[in-house]
Amino acid sequence: MLQSIKILFIKEFKLELRRKSVISGLGLYLLSLIFICYLTFSLRQSSISEATWSALFWLVILFSVINSVAKSFIGENKGISIYYYSIASPQAIIVSKILYNTVLCFVLSLAGYLLFELFIDNPIQDQTIFLTTLFLTSIGFASSLSLISGISSKANNSNILMAVLSFPLLISILLMAIRITKNVLDGLDPSVSYDELFNLVAINCILSGLAYLLFPYIWRS
Repeated sequence: MLQSIKILFIKEFKLELRRKSVISGLGLYLLSLIFICYLTFSLRQSSISEATWSALFWLVILFSVINSVAKSFIGENKGISIYYYSIASPQAIIVSKILYNTVLCFVLSLAGYLLFELFIDNPIQDQTIFLTTLFLTSIGFASSLSLISGISSKANNSNILMAVLSFPLLISILLMAIRITKNVLDGLDPSVSYDELFNLVAINCILSGLAYLLFPYIWRS
C-alpha cells in the first residue's frame, strides 16, 4: 500500500503543476484577501490590535484552505473514480489525498503568513510554536476536508454540502489554533501552549482515523 500512496501522492503534484491556472488562481485569491484587509483597515497608518490580526489571519487561511481542498474529490469525474478503484485501495487513495492536502494547506498558510508580514504586521513573538501550530492545523484541515469532499462528491449540490459539513469539524481546530495564537501574540512561555498543541495532535489523530476507516464505505457507494 505504501507504494500506491507514493504513486498517488506524486500524481497529485504532477496534476497540480499542469494546472497552472489553478495555482495562480489560489495565489491571487490569497493575495487579494490580504490586500483587501490592508486597504480596508488602512493598516500602514494605524496599526490594528493583536486580536484583530489573529481574527483576520485565520479567516483568510480558512477561506483559502476550503477553496483549495474542496476540489479533492468534487472536481473529479466518475470515470477517474472508477479507474482509481481498479488500481488502488480506498485507504491508499484517502491517505495520499490527506498527505497532499496537508502540504497544500501548509504552503498556503506559510504564504498567508509571509503576506501578512509584508502588507500588515508580524506581532508573533514565538515563531517556532506558531509554525508548529500552522503545520498541525494544516493536518487537521486536510484530514477533515478530504473526508468531507469525498462525502460531498456523492451528493447533489456538493459545494453547498461541503460548506455545511465542514464548519462543525473545523471549529474545534480553529479554537485550538486561535488559543495558541493568542499565547504567542502575548509572548507567553511556550509551555503554556503545550496543552493546546497536544489537543491539536489528538484532534488530528481522530480525524485522520475517521477518514481512514470511513472512506472505504463512502468510496463503495
